[in-house]
Amino acid sequence: MLFNEEKLKEINSQIDLTLNRINEYEETYKTQIENVHPKYKKSAKNLIHYLALRSFENNFLQEKIHNLGFNITSSNESSVLYSLLLFKAMVHNLLKIEDIKELEPFLTNNISKQLIKNNANALFGNIGDSRSTRIMVTQPSSAADDKDFTKNLLNLGMDCARINCAHDDKIVWKEIIDNIRHSKKDCKIMMDLGGPKLRTGKMNPGHKVIHIKPKRNSLGQTTAKAKIWLAPYGILPPKNSKADAIIPVNKKWLKKTRKGSYFTFTDSRGKKCKITIDAKEDLGRWASCKKTAFVTTGTQLTVFLEKKSTSEIHTVHEVLPLEEVIFLFEGDLLRLDKEPILGEPTKHDKDGNVLEIAHISCTLPQVFENVRAGEPIYFDDGKIEGTIIENNTDHLLIKITSAKKKGGKLRADKGINLPKSSLKINGLTEKDKIDLQFIAKYADTVNFSFVNSKKDVEDLLNELKKLNAAIGIILKIETQEAFRNLPSILLKAMENYPIGVMIARGDLAIETGWKNFAIIQEEILRICTAAHIPDIWATQVLENLAKKGIPTRAEITDAAVSQRAECVMLNKGPYIENAVKMLDRILCKMQSIQNKEMSLLPKLEFAKDL
Repeated sequence: MLFNEEKLKEINSQIDLTLNRINEYEETYKTQIENVHPKYKKSAKNLIHYLALRSFENNFLQEKIHNLGFNITSSNESSVLYSLLLFKAMVHNLLKIEDIKELEPFLTNNISKQLIKNNANALFGNIGDSRSTRIMVTQPSSAADDKDFTKNLLNLGMDCARINCAHDDKIVWKEIIDNIRHSKKDCKIMMDLGGPKLRTGKMNPGHKVIHIKPKRNSLGQTTAKAKIWLAPYGILPPKNSKADAIIPVNKKWLKKTRKGSYFTFTDSRGKKCKITIDAKEDLGRWASCKKTAFVTTGTQLTVFLEKKSTSEIHTVHEVLPLEEVIFLFEGDLLRLDKEPILGEPTKHDKDGNVLEIAHISCTLPQVFENVRAGEPIYFDDGKIEGTIIENNTDHLLIKITSAKKKGGKLRADKGINLPKSSLKINGLTEKDKIDLQFIAKYADTVNFSFVNSKKDVEDLLNELKKLNAAIGIILKIETQEAFRNLPSILLKAMENYPIGVMIARGDLAIETGWKNFAIIQEEILRICTAAHIPDIWATQVLENLAKKGIPTRAEITDAAVSQRAECVMLNKGPYIENAVKMLDRILCKMQSIQNKEMSLLPKLEFAKDL
C-alpha cells in the first residue's frame, strides 16, 4: 500500500472523534442555533462545528492529512463538516472501506462561499466585478458642506461610508448622508455609536500665547515661512485652507492693509519680529513670518500700511489659551483623579524638587471599582505605559513604566486602556440610545462600540426592537473580553440580519498585548469565516498616506494583507482621496494572486525567460 495502513486508521479514528464531538456540540447549542435569523441557520451550525473542531489539539490530524497531500487548515473554516467527510471518504477509499451509511445534508464549499458573499452584499451593498473587498471611508465634518468631496470618493472607489457619532451632531450627520445619497442612492451608510469611552479629562488652560513656527530643516535653516491668518476675533480661515498660526486683530486697521503692508513687534521673549501681508481674502489677510515668535494678548504692533515713514500702533486681541500638556518620563508618578479636576503637569520648586505630581481625571470614574494595584494601564493608544500602585477612594496612583526618552505627552481626551482589569461597563450609554433613534431612521447599519458580551448585544437588539428598526449591526471587537466571548456574541447577534465584525486593531492590540495581537487577529478572521460573517479590517490602514500624503512600506504591506477581509476601513485625512485611489489599486492587484486566505497562481510572464 502506498500509504501506511496504521497511519490511515489513526486519521480515521481522529476524524470519527471529531464528528462525534460535532454531534455533541450541535445538541448542546441547539437552542442558540434555532434562535438565529433563518438566513443564518446553516452558518450558526457551521460555527458550532468549527468550535467542536477547535476543541481538539489538531496538530496531529493536520500533520497526518498533510502527509497524504491535503491540507486541513486552508479554506476549511467555512464548511467544516464537508471537509471532514471529504477527508474521511479519501481515507476510507485508501483503506478500501465501503461507506454504506447515508450521510445527512452538509454545507459544501461552494454554498458556504455564496453565503459569505450574500451576507457581505446585504451589509455593505453590491460591488462590481473589479474587486471583492469593499472600501469604507470615515467621513470628515467638511463632507457636510462639500458635495463634490463624497462624489469624488465614490468615483475613486469608496463603496460605503462611515460616520462617527462621537463627533459633530445630527444636523451635520444628515447633511453628510444627503450628500452621499445625492451622488449614489444605494451607498450604504454605517454610523458608529460613541460607546462608553474611557479617556483623560480636561486640562487646566495653559498660557494665552500663539506660537509662530516657520518650517526648518535638520540644520535649523528656514525652509518655509510660517503661514499666518490675520482676522477679527472668531473669523477662521476659509475652508480647505490651513494656517500655521491665527492672530485676532482689529478689523478697522486690518481693512486698510494691502499686499506688502507689514507690522513689527517685540514678542514675549523680548525678540523683535516682523510679519508681512501677502494676500487679502474676505475679511482676513494671509501673512508670513520667517522667524519663530510668541505672541500674547495685548502685544503691541507697529503697523506700516504703505511706507515705512507712515505707521500706526495697534494691539493683538484676546488670545485663546494653549492646551496644557503633561510630560511623563519613565519612573514618574501620575495621579488619575476620580472627580473632574482640571489636569496639571508636575510642579517643581526652584531647585527642581517635585512639589506636586502631575494629575489628570478620567471620563468614567466607575472603573475605579474594578481596578486593582499591580494592574497595567495605558494612555494615548499605548504611547505611555504605567502600573497602578494604589487605588484610593478619590484617585489612582500610577507609576510610569514606559514613555519616550524626551517625555511622553499626555493631553486631554486621550484614550485609557486597562487590559488586565475586569471592567463592568455596559456597551450602550444614554447618548447612544438617543443617537440610535437617528441611526435607525437614516442609516443602514449601526457600528456597536465596546461590545464585550452577548448581554451587550441583547441590550442593543432590545433597543432596536423598541424603535422597530430593521438595520444591520457591525460588532466592534476591541477588548480581550470581546475576543474571548466572540462565538457567543456572534450567535446572539445572528438573531438580526445582516451583521458584521470590525477588527478594531488599535484598541485590540493594546488590550490583548502586542505579542498576542497577530494571533488574535487571525483567530477573529477564522471565526468570522466559520460563521460566514463579513469582517472589516480597521485602524490605521494607509494612515500616513491619508494624513501626510506619503505611504510607508509597512502600510502598503498591511493594505495588501487587508484583502483577506470583506471590507477595509480608511480614516479621514487631508489626502484621503489619494488613499482611496491607492487602496483600490492594491486590492484589485492582490485579487489576482490571493483569494482571501487562498494563494492563486496566475501565469508568470517571465517563467520561460531564464
